[in-house]
Amino acid sequence: MNRLEGASLAYRGFAVMAFLVIILAGIKAASAIVVPFVLSAFIAVICNPVIQLMVRYRFPKLLAVSLLMVFIVLMGLWLASVVGSSINDFSRQLPQYQSQLVEQFAWVLDKLREFNIQISKEKVLALFDPGMALSMTTNMLSGVGNVMANLFLIILTIVFMLFEASDLPKKLHFALDDPDMRLQQIDKVLQSINQYMVIKTLVSVATGVIVGIGLWIIGVDYALLWAVVAFLFNYIPNIGSIIAAVPAVLLAFLQLGPAQAGVVAGLYLGVNTVMGNIVEPKFMGRGLGLSTLVVFLSLIFWGWLLGSVGMLLSVPLTMIVKIALESSNSGKWLAILLSDKVSEDESDKVEQAEQAQ
Repeated sequence: MNRLEGASLAYRGFAVMAFLVIILAGIKAASAIVVPFVLSAFIAVICNPVIQLMVRYRFPKLLAVSLLMVFIVLMGLWLASVVGSSINDFSRQLPQYQSQLVEQFAWVLDKLREFNIQISKEKVLALFDPGMALSMTTNMLSGVGNVMANLFLIILTIVFMLFEASDLPKKLHFALDDPDMRLQQIDKVLQSINQYMVIKTLVSVATGVIVGIGLWIIGVDYALLWAVVAFLFNYIPNIGSIIAAVPAVLLAFLQLGPAQAGVVAGLYLGVNTVMGNIVEPKFMGRGLGLSTLVVFLSLIFWGWLLGSVGMLLSVPLTMIVKIALESSNSGKWLAILLSDKVSEDESDKVEQAEQAQ
């Protein structure tokens, strides 16, 4: 009987994995539709507290949504025009920047030879393309820009989502056969994602503003472009701030020299240290309970599945999956693996199971 139960469990596991592969393949194939929808959902989550605040001050909901959408569209068009022109200008000058960077790189190798450190310039340049660091940012911005090309569809989806936001918790409770609102896990999902997205957005805005003003004072070209990059890439955990800093530091090195490049690097380091280690933990409290390894792997996975937008939203998407697994008896073990640490209750259950065996 135990052998049959083990075989049944193994077949069930294979079936779940097969279904998962089919679902992921479908999402990957339909990414042109899925990505704008996911982006619209998270923008609606960010905008919903503003709508609730305006309704609390006696604004009609239709007027509140309309005013917010007009503001978002105007700001989006202004940023798109300014940042788009900066990207085009930067892309035209990118070959010149790349050649200058190669020359500076060769100069460093020549200096190393003076200290009897022999490194072949041809081999190093063949393995490492200095221009890749500069073009990486423009490629990712282009990926986000391609999604925003469906601006009309995204705005319409956001509007309908905002009108449905107040009824969403009730619908989820009824859909999961909980008409008496007893499953607080559903409310936890919505509250956690909403809190994370709002706080992360405010912190990202502050990061972009401080970086933009600092780069403008230092005199780095395209300060507004790097401010937008810092804002967007702050959503990417762990490596986002590093990716955002690399092109600005390299441009400062080519344009102003090593000293100013060091100042720019210090600016990014100081801003991200304060925002990431002081401001965010203060307002987010304990955090979202995801391990560092899971955060990094989720960045790779969602980036592969949904592109640049998936990288920006990797943490909230993984958090939705984790909380959904916690509400399922068969998925709790996977939710524990995604967590940053095991709670005392869970560790007691593990100890009791080991003693029973």
